[in-house]
Amino acid sequence: MKFRFEKSEDKEEVVVYAKSKNNLINLIEKMCQNDSTKIIGYDNNIIKELSPNEIECFITVEEKVFAIANNGRYQVKKRLYELDELLANSFTFINQGCLANLKMVDHFEASIGGSLLVVFKSGYKDYVSRRQLKTVKERIGIK
Repeated sequence: MKFRFEKSEDKEEVVVYAKSKNNLINLIEKMCQNDSTKIIGYDNNIIKELSPNEIECFITVEEKVFAIANNGRYQVKKRLYELDELLANSFTFINQGCLANLKMVDHFEASIGGSLLVVFKSGYKDYVSRRQLKTVKERIGIK
């Protein structure tokens, strides 16, 4: 397999030439889609375009979905399950009401009872539910 990079001032696109579609090509396609995915956040009179890379997590509060990003909280007009489908590669549920970007986690704190507290870079904290514990451990590389 050969690799070639061409710089273009006009457009930004990825072109893949291959004999057939495989897992690597599917991964490249998803990465390109996630990279260009923008989330619109609302904070009172402010409307802001948020990149998935700057969002720590999405939470639900009183049946509304909020994105925690840039030390702020922005309301999002999508449901958690829609965001999960859109951002499946980089986000995972840590509990029923929180979809987390594991790249934005500062650290985890384990308790004697076996629960796991997630502390994000902004200082926001949330617990991993027992139902999601196995998935989260697999995603961060703990067996």
